[in-house]
This record gives sequence, structure tokens and C-alpha cells, in this order.
Amino acid sequence: MTKALDRFDRKILALLQENADMPLAEISDQVGLSQTPCWKRIQKLQQSGVITRRVALVAPEKIGLGLTVFVSVETADHSAEWLRAFAAGVSAMPEVMELYRMAGDVDYMLRVMVADMAAYDAFYKRLIEAFPLKNVSSRFAMERVKSTTVLAIPPEQPAAS
Repeated sequence: MTKALDRFDRKILALLQENADMPLAEISDQVGLSQTPCWKRIQKLQQSGVITRRVALVAPEKIGLGLTVFVSVETADHSAEWLRAFAAGVSAMPEVMELYRMAGDVDYMLRVMVADMAAYDAFYKRLIEAFPLKNVSSRFAMERVKSTTVLAIPPEQPAAS
């Protein structure tokens, strides 16, 4: 956004992160604005890219995705061309939920969700066949203790005098 988020924007974001289906009237009441200004703020948050999209969150175990794997990847090639190809190829793999380029001893970190070990093995084979990799290390989650999409919105900073 071109302007800083004020307390109304922050409250709207907090509410929408908890329930994007919340009726505008309820958001307006909780934020302390009438519906029209509240709706305009939501529209501006979307247009400016602060709100990127609204989605339904699905319980992975309810749809047969019971195994979460954190995959560390090391590569010998650090060229921009290789990164573009790797990012595009891995991003196209539906099992990959998140992909990060890392600092430190690991070059990339993936969060992968699959049905079981056999499904992960099939994914792993596709990954190593698609790209020349120096090392791939997998860590299997035994239990999801916390999982959230709600960002902790920083408090409003006082204006400089």
C-alpha cells in the first residue's frame, strides 16, 4: 500500500485472517466503521496486494495427505538460469506446498505433503531425475503441533515528530 496500515486496516486484516467469510456487517461492527468505508478499505487492501487471495483451508489428513516431509536440497549449480528452472519445475509439482531459497548450508527447503511413504518415494524419484542435485535430505513430521496461516500483524508505529 502507498500509505501505512492504520488500526482499522490492521483489525480488518486480523478478522479476515481468522474468517474470510465473515459478513461485512460483522466486520464493520467489530472494526468500528460503517459498512461502506469498511468495504472500501478491504478493496484497497486487495488492490494493493496486502490481501493476495481468499481460500478455503483443507485438513490434509481428511483428504488422504497424511505425511508431511521437509526436504533440504543442496546443489552445486548456483546460477540464475538453474534457479529459474529449478523454481519453475519444483513449483509445478503439486506435492510441494512451499519452496524457499535458503541461506546457510542448505540451498533450498521444501515442504511436501503426500499420502504415505510410497507417494513420497515417487515424488523423490521425480525430483532427483528432474534436476542435478548435490544432496537431498528428508525429514518426516511425526505430528503437526501447530499450523496456521494467520500472520501476527505488527502494531501501528507512532508517527515521527
